[in-house]
Amino acid sequence: MKRSSGVLLNISSLPGAYGIGDLSKDTENFIEQIASTGFSVWQTLPITSIGMGNSPYSGISTYAGNYLYLSPACFDEGLLTQNEIKENVYGGDIYLTNYEFAKDCKKKFLNIAFPRITESIQSKIDNFVKENSNWVCDYAVYMCLKEQFGLKSWIEWDEEYRFYSKELITTYTKNNFEKVNFFYFEQYLFYSQWNRVKHFANEHNVQIFGDLPIYVSYDSVDVWANTNLFQLNKETLRPTKVAGVPPDYFAKEGQLWGNPLYNYTKMAEDDYKWWVNRMKHALNIYDIVRIDHFRGLYKYWAVDANATTAIDGEWLDGPQLKIIDAFNKAIINPNIIAEDLGIIDKDVEDFLEKSGYMGMRVMQFGFDGDVNNKHLPHNYIPNCVAYTGTHDNDTSLGWLLSLPDNVRQEVFEYTGCESSYGWANGAGQCIATKSLIHTVLSSCAKLAIIPMQDLCGYGSDTRMNTPGLGEGCWRYRTNYSAISCVDRDFICKNNQIYGRC
Repeated sequence: MKRSSGVLLNISSLPGAYGIGDLSKDTENFIEQIASTGFSVWQTLPITSIGMGNSPYSGISTYAGNYLYLSPACFDEGLLTQNEIKENVYGGDIYLTNYEFAKDCKKKFLNIAFPRITESIQSKIDNFVKENSNWVCDYAVYMCLKEQFGLKSWIEWDEEYRFYSKELITTYTKNNFEKVNFFYFEQYLFYSQWNRVKHFANEHNVQIFGDLPIYVSYDSVDVWANTNLFQLNKETLRPTKVAGVPPDYFAKEGQLWGNPLYNYTKMAEDDYKWWVNRMKHALNIYDIVRIDHFRGLYKYWAVDANATTAIDGEWLDGPQLKIIDAFNKAIINPNIIAEDLGIIDKDVEDFLEKSGYMGMRVMQFGFDGDVNNKHLPHNYIPNCVAYTGTHDNDTSLGWLLSLPDNVRQEVFEYTGCESSYGWANGAGQCIATKSLIHTVLSSCAKLAIIPMQDLCGYGSDTRMNTPGLGEGCWRYRTNYSAISCVDRDFICKNNQIYGRC
């Protein structure tokens, strides 16, 4: 990876006419905007289907794309009329994602378009299914069964459907082809639109930096179809231990994620084929992939399935370098980033170094009074990705406003920011956030990423996620007014001066 910089903004946060950002021309416009200021990377959150709390980290499938990101204006010709597209435009708040409206609206578009499939389009769908048969057939049947059983988790289905088999998939598809084909159609449309956007980005010399959650949801096709690969009770198929993290910067009681844990002993029998296939897919749809909670591949926090907090857990060994070796055998020069935040000890640091992957540095974590803190830019190493903050942090302005006066002054002195009256004013001209951006872009980190909210100089009301908060997250949206307020000359100048474009 060459020295470069990029912008962090989820697809849901883009401008869009249907209550959520989607894969429309608005996305292409955003790519053009960031490319014109010298940015060459666009980082987004997982593009797969969302789950509880609308989190992109709790999807129903590790492969299936999120239908909420479908742009009706980009459906195949003849599937929707201009009147149908226009009469469903969202008229509410443009600053927040309205998931309920988006779900109803995008389902309506799919339901209108599906009966209009032509032989030509069906042929394209058939080719898509053939090329993605390793996952799309399972996904389509799973979604049909979820609808059949009132959206309940697979563990609550009738016994004949609770236990997955290839024969079940074949028989169900044969007997219910129209229902199954609907979800083939959904995924055909998604990947047609996603591939168009990725091609557009690459043509503009912008790489797409995607995110791979380390865990999958219990209520997912991944677990239903692979119960032997997870730590489940053999009789009840319910988790024995679940995922989380112990108390840290983000949560005093830790975070109880509740995802089922992997049976790495079983996975080792075929050299982690499930993981390798997942990584191959991710590196096909993205140019760069971040493994979320990377330390979980070394040691993971296991909590009793009946626990109410993540405090009383234990560290258990993960596959460690064995899984890295499996990736390297199957994938040539994988462009992988390791999310190495949280509780990171010397053993995990050694694991990351041996993997060869780039780790992460977050400037907001640097000001704890220790001049040797690895998150202070003067301690960065070139082989890392540097951030002012991530999607889990407060915005830089919100963070600065929350700091004690003496720590804020320390930040100002470190970044060379003038701390006189007005340091927090001016949106895209905010001198405080610009000083942090300048410091990160000027660092030796090979890749520097700036959240869109920081480019706009926005406060805590635009925070994307607060870890441990079950509801109300993932709703921030930008708009053309916000994009236009970014100090483009400042960004261009810094990207040029520090060799990032």
